[in-house]
Amino acid sequence: MVSVAARMWGRAQLLVLLTALSAYGDDVQDESQLRVGRSVDVFTRYGYLSLSMKVVPRNDSDFLFREPTIDIFDDLDRFAVRTAKVPKKQRRIFAGDFHMEFCDNVKQLVQAYFRDFAFERMDNPWKAFSASWSLDTIAKNLGINASFVHKEHCYVLVRLSRFRDSVKLTKIPNNVNLVDVVAREIDKIQIGDVTSVIRFIRKYGSHYIESYVTGNALYQVFVFRKPTYLQIKERLKTQGISHLDKLELGQYFSPWFAEHMGQIKVASGNRTVEQWAASKLRVHYYIFTYPTLLKIHGDAQMLTVLNDLLRNEAILQMGMKTLAPAFKDPKKRMFFVEVLDNFLKLWESNL
Repeated sequence: MVSVAARMWGRAQLLVLLTALSAYGDDVQDESQLRVGRSVDVFTRYGYLSLSMKVVPRNDSDFLFREPTIDIFDDLDRFAVRTAKVPKKQRRIFAGDFHMEFCDNVKQLVQAYFRDFAFERMDNPWKAFSASWSLDTIAKNLGINASFVHKEHCYVLVRLSRFRDSVKLTKIPNNVNLVDVVAREIDKIQIGDVTSVIRFIRKYGSHYIESYVTGNALYQVFVFRKPTYLQIKERLKTQGISHLDKLELGQYFSPWFAEHMGQIKVASGNRTVEQWAASKLRVHYYIFTYPTLLKIHGDAQMLTVLNDLLRNEAILQMGMKTLAPAFKDPKKRMFFVEVLDNFLKLWESNL
């Protein structure tokens, strides 16, 4: 099967290039909706999905999701579950998550940033967003000096995420009806005919959105020399962040331990939030000052402010499943998955 897929590689490239221009005709604007159950062709902009989904700061901060999607399943909204809003009296100080990830190298750092994005049957879903990024682009998007990605360093990614909207699709039962045109296209697919599968993906996508979480986040990357990094990693591994007092934690993530402290970035690129963070999240030590996201850890007053300040402006998590459930014939479904698997491996290894 891999050899067959390899022979189709040139044709697949042409089909993928045409998708952005013609797959959805004049209805692109109407079809560009972030909704569970809708399908996406991950090959169209593989490696460039950060251009059509708001996952990192960009100048054009007025969009959330503009990847073309299309309805595959009929009346699927009834299976969508949205997280219920918590009554004001029961709300926590901050509705979100604060965590840090230790990364031995740049590759792990990018993986950590996209940890909450999962595409079924894709070994490295982070590549779908960042395979096109140069080292300088990685540095820019993650807020660190470019010199610290061109040499061997270790990193800690600290992130504070504010969740706003959470939607998940329950398991699709086998008897869910397909949109008529989709069903007709699947009928045309012949087992053994790779071209027919590629044609289907070009028209109707490869994956459907199973779940997503939107909101906004602050994040900061700390750069360390390896011995210091291992020392801090072991300390936090044995003690846990909750067992360290604020002074000791602050020292680890300060210029006295870190070789470089990145900017505090906002996932959506919201300038108002960036200015607030630049002003409020600074530590003053005599005439010396530096930014640190750790300042907010355990600060109820700041968390309360950020709970309102971080709006619904970025995609924080997303889960995608393949369109295999659309194929009711088990043999045809297996063939679709085999072809999709081969092309995903080719794209992941070539970009």
